[in-house]
Amino acid sequence: MTAGSLGLWFAGARGSVAVTATLGALAVRAGLADRTGMVSELPPVAAAGLPGLDGLVTGGHDISTACLPKRAEELAEGGVFPQALVRALSGELAAADERIRPAHLPGENLTQREAARRTEADIRAFREEHGLDRVVVVDVTSTSPPAPADPALEDLDRLQEALDAGRSPLPGSSLYAYAAFRAGCPYVAFTPSPGPGLPALARLAQEQGVPWAGSDGKTGETLLKTVLAPMFAMRALRVRSWSSVNLLGGGDGEALADPANAASKTASKGRGLERILGHPVQGPLHIDYVPDLGDWKTAWDLVSFEGFLGTRMTMQFTWEGCDSSLAAPLVLDLVRLLARAHARGERGPVPEFGFFFKDPAGTDTHELSQQWQELLDWCARAGEDKAP
Repeated sequence: MTAGSLGLWFAGARGSVAVTATLGALAVRAGLADRTGMVSELPPVAAAGLPGLDGLVTGGHDISTACLPKRAEELAEGGVFPQALVRALSGELAAADERIRPAHLPGENLTQREAARRTEADIRAFREEHGLDRVVVVDVTSTSPPAPADPALEDLDRLQEALDAGRSPLPGSSLYAYAAFRAGCPYVAFTPSPGPGLPALARLAQEQGVPWAGSDGKTGETLLKTVLAPMFAMRALRVRSWSSVNLLGGGDGEALADPANAASKTASKGRGLERILGHPVQGPLHIDYVPDLGDWKTAWDLVSFEGFLGTRMTMQFTWEGCDSSLAAPLVLDLVRLLARAHARGERGPVPEFGFFFKDPAGTDTHELSQQWQELLDWCARAGEDKAP
């Protein structure tokens, strides 16, 4: 790919993850930051022939009107990244802020069909204005509830009929995926919201010839679970219970304080553990909002397991991390990988990108080491047929 040919369009462009990813891409381009945390910079992954970050152009939608430089200052004050980076890149952040548009939310005067049409038009205009070969859309909005039962979500023809009739069958995240697919854009579902995973949208992605990846970025406690759980399985140790307490602040924590929203998150966090261990596992999984924590999160886990002759033992661990700092480089990785998948003509969910997600699309593999090998195998194949 040539410089300037790749666009990154955020749903939630002024949120913590999007701001950190935008600032990070600018800092790396300017030589003000290294590429720590970016999987796409590791040699066996970079071998896929991924597009660079030098010409990356960002834009997006958001309901917030706070400008990017101000949002970056707030995150810097919370210790997410140095204040010096914000000062050095304030002009570039202001320019990026000019490429963010108000989100089109369905309501009394706007149907889902019209909201999708306007969202699609904004994405297409962004691509055309900046002369981009392709645009990857990334959903980093707050978690929303699971999709309701509706026949229109199961079949694309029924979905189109419902939208044409003025119905609103799509969850917000799925409406955005619908618009992105219609614009011909690859899509990253970085939240556990329904997004593109509905059967009707799966068909749309196939018809439009676009790949997508998701869902729910794997950045902290679940990342550790997918490393540690295989250890118990390989050693034939029976896990009796796995209890988890998650404390987090920020916008994500506030959204997850709503039990309806938290249902999507707890489902994605718990699904992989039983798949890896091969049996149901007892134990509560709590997600609690602590405003004082800001963009930081802490998780405490207690694992009860049984060894030879029925001996009971336990393992405990505590994980503390900065959510945006962990997520932002993965967003940049996925944008580069999905752009390469699109260039290769792939469509639908890319199971080899399950390495990045709690609830990987198109695969039941959850063990991190196996996911890593599948990603490397994909990168090797992509490297062999990369375009000149």
